[in-house]
Amino acid sequence: MTRVLVVNCGSSSLKYRLFDGSRIVRRGLVERIGEPDGGAPDHSTALRDALAGLDLANLDVVGHRVVHGGTEFTGPTLVDDAVVAAIERLIPLAPLHNPANLTGIAVARQLLPDVPQVAVFDTAFHTTMPPEAATYALDSDLAGRLGVRRYGFHGTSHAYVARRTADLLGRRPDQLDLITLHLGNGASACAVSAGRSVATSMGMSPLAGLVMGTRSGDLDPAVMFHLHRVGGLSVPEIDELLNHRGGLLGLTGDNDMRAVLRRRAAGDPAATLAFDVYSRRITEYVGAYLAVLGRLDAITFTGGVGEHAVEVRAAALAGLAGLGIVVDPARNERGEQIISAPDAPVSVCVVATDEEREIADQALAVLSGRPPLSSP
Repeated sequence: MTRVLVVNCGSSSLKYRLFDGSRIVRRGLVERIGEPDGGAPDHSTALRDALAGLDLANLDVVGHRVVHGGTEFTGPTLVDDAVVAAIERLIPLAPLHNPANLTGIAVARQLLPDVPQVAVFDTAFHTTMPPEAATYALDSDLAGRLGVRRYGFHGTSHAYVARRTADLLGRRPDQLDLITLHLGNGASACAVSAGRSVATSMGMSPLAGLVMGTRSGDLDPAVMFHLHRVGGLSVPEIDELLNHRGGLLGLTGDNDMRAVLRRRAAGDPAATLAFDVYSRRITEYVGAYLAVLGRLDAITFTGGVGEHAVEVRAAALAGLAGLGIVVDPARNERGEQIISAPDAPVSVCVVATDEEREIADQALAVLSGRPPLSSP
């Protein structure tokens, strides 16, 4: 039986899981790291304290989530000094996340020097996007020098959910064209053809695409110029506004979809508008990705909102019967795994994501020398 430790260091959090085979032995979460009343003063302390309470005897591998792998890393990678240096070079592309990820790697390598460490990259699943999907229409020399392109994120979730959708439908991943919708406080859409990402809504950063809890998602780039020139906002203030005071929070004062739904049900106009904006953006991406794929077997909802918000699932796909997409209201209300109408050409599914299990699977794949399960 294999034993895998998964370390997932966020910008201000730590999630960890210890697996014995497919069984979860221990799991933990430390939040608000570095804040005055947070769970730990820094990521190093948080991880050291967590590992001190775990039985790590006979551990086979440690899998680390790393947010940004740039174009250098197209799959899970055994960690050595050269890999660490490459992740460090990518910090400008993920300044809030890659440093925390590197801390997790450094602590685990120090405390578990004889255990292989594997980096699993959020961006890796999307490196299969064709150039026309990843390229922005900017000065190509400047974009190339600064690494300006679409990278995409939530890759471990989209990979896991695409594979689980295939299992649910009794098909192989390479037989399906589908759209996966990861809807949580962060949200992204992905077009997956034959097990490969061919388009995704997040871009150079996780700010682009769908409306999120605190992030604006897509907007006209000129908005930023206007905020600076006319509104007098500085670049850091605009960054804060779009990343931390946008999305549902900016529209309603609440970043939690559950609160927005309660307020909408009570007739709150701001919550109603926010819900409509949120749902319409999803609809637009579904239509766009159907056009990119040319055909569609399934749409899968995942993430906290995708798995639990009945109203969002219904509204996001309303009016698409002409495209073969029909949600069955009763199935949706009951929270079944397949919520499409029985005779609908396109299956609509709800699949719980499990990014830590995907990281564990990919880490074991590296250890055994086999392709990751997410590979087509």
